[in-house]
Amino acid sequence: MSKDNRNICESKIFEAIYNAYAKDIRRFLFYKTQDLDKAEDILQEVFIKLWENCNKVDHDKVKSYIYSIANNMFLNEVKHQKVVQNYNKYNKNESTNESPEFIMLEKEFLEKLESTIATLPEKQREVFLMNRIEKKKYKEIALHLDISVKAVEKRMHQALVVIRKEIGDV
Repeated sequence: MSKDNRNICESKIFEAIYNAYAKDIRRFLFYKTQDLDKAEDILQEVFIKLWENCNKVDHDKVKSYIYSIANNMFLNEVKHQKVVQNYNKYNKNESTNESPEFIMLEKEFLEKLESTIATLPEKQREVFLMNRIEKKKYKEIALHLDISVKAVEKRMHQALVVIRKEIGDV
């Protein structure tokens, strides 16, 4: 074990590592998850894992280590979500009174909506998801993104125009 390995376990060194990489890891995770809360949760888990293994990590390889952990945790989350979706899908089909045609149309609509949202430019997608999924008001979004409310309104309008064009009124 080199001297650098012990340094990571010192709170000041660990804090410096956190300050240096947390913002970039958060962006990396948000890009992958498209969910700010999920990205933040995984980010915290990454640094917990780093702290737990601080004696084993070479200081010169910290960046690649935490990116690897972040990516692996994201992939684990995706696998978990697939299991949850399959479970919900199985139970939903068993317990609904909806016709198979309705279920199929609903599934097709949701797939088209998700793919359309995924094709939106990042800034529009971010505003759309924060407003429609996270239920944030324009003012909250503007504060969070450090932009004006008018900019939020414009991005939301542009996103809705694209979505309406692709799938009709939302």
